[in-house]
Amino acid sequence: MVDIPFTLDQLRILKAIASEGSFKRAADTLYVSQPAVSLQVQNLEKQLNVPLFDRGGRKARLTEAGHLLLSYGEKIITLCQETCRVIEDLQNLQGGTLTVGASQTTGTYLLPRMIGLFHQKYPDVSVQLQVHSTRRTSWGVANGQVDLAIIGGEVPTELQEILKVRPYAEDELTLILPISHPLTKVEKIQKEDLYRLDFIGLDSQSTIRKVIDKVLNRCDIDTKRLKIEMELNSIEAIKNAVQAGLGVAFVSITAIKKELEMKELHVGRIKGIEVQRTLSVITNPTRYRSKAAEAFITEILPEFSTYKETLDFELVSST
Repeated sequence: MVDIPFTLDQLRILKAIASEGSFKRAADTLYVSQPAVSLQVQNLEKQLNVPLFDRGGRKARLTEAGHLLLSYGEKIITLCQETCRVIEDLQNLQGGTLTVGASQTTGTYLLPRMIGLFHQKYPDVSVQLQVHSTRRTSWGVANGQVDLAIIGGEVPTELQEILKVRPYAEDELTLILPISHPLTKVEKIQKEDLYRLDFIGLDSQSTIRKVIDKVLNRCDIDTKRLKIEMELNSIEAIKNAVQAGLGVAFVSITAIKKELEMKELHVGRIKGIEVQRTLSVITNPTRYRSKAAEAFITEILPEFSTYKETLDFELVSST
C-alpha cells in the first residue's frame, strides 16, 4: 500500500494560501501562526520532493506542481465534506450544514427570508449563504461546494449538461420612479417615453447590468436608446438615488418590497410590456443531496414560489 504523502490539514493550508495570496493572511484565516503554516508547507514540499510555491515575488504563487495538487486537493476536501454530511444525515436533521448559493439580487433580497423560515423549522442545521455571480455560483454547485442555488442568469454552457436547472418563479423587472415624478400620474407609460427619461444603472460591466439589459432587449426595449445619466455600484445606491429624484431605474421587484410598503417609490407600468426573467433552482444530480437540502427544496421553496403574487398585491395596495 502506497503511503499518502500529505494530510488534509496540509491541503487546507495550501488552499488557503492560494486563496489569500500570502502565508500570513492564510495563517490569519486558519487561526494559526505563520511559522506553523510555513513549516507545514516545507514538510509537504519535502514529502512530495517538488516546490509548490514560487518564492521569487512578494505574492505567494503556485508552481505547476502546486496548481496540480491544489486542483486535486479541492476535490479531496469537497469529497470529505460530503462524507461528513452523509454521516450527519443519520441524525435526521439534528445538526449538519446546508450551503445555499445565489446570484446577487436573489441572494440579497430573497434568500435571507427563505433561510429565516428554514432556520425556524430546523434550528440545529447551520446554513451558509454564498452570494456570487451566476457563473461562479453554478461552478460551486457543479463542484459540490454548494448544495443548491437560486439564480437569475443563465448557467454557463459547459455546465448545462451537468447541472439540473429547474425554472422556479418569474421575477419582474420594474421601472421605479421618484414619488414626485410627473409620470406617477400616468396609468400606463408609453414605451417611447422611456427614451426621454434619465436612467440610473449599474456599472455597464457588472453581471446584473448585463442580465437586465438582455431581458429589456428581449422585451423589445432598446437599451442603447436609454439615457444612462448615472452609474452606481449597487441596487441599494440606485434605489436611494431614485428616491432623491436623480432619475429612474429598472430593478427586480424583489428588491423594493420595503420601499413599496413605505410608499417611498413608485412603480411605473409600461403599456403592452411586462419585463420578466426566470429564476431557476440549480442542483447537481451526481452529488449526494443531504436531508437538509431536500427539506429546503421540498418545504421552503414551495412556500416562496408565490412571492411575486404577494408583491403584486402589495404593489396594488400601495398605489
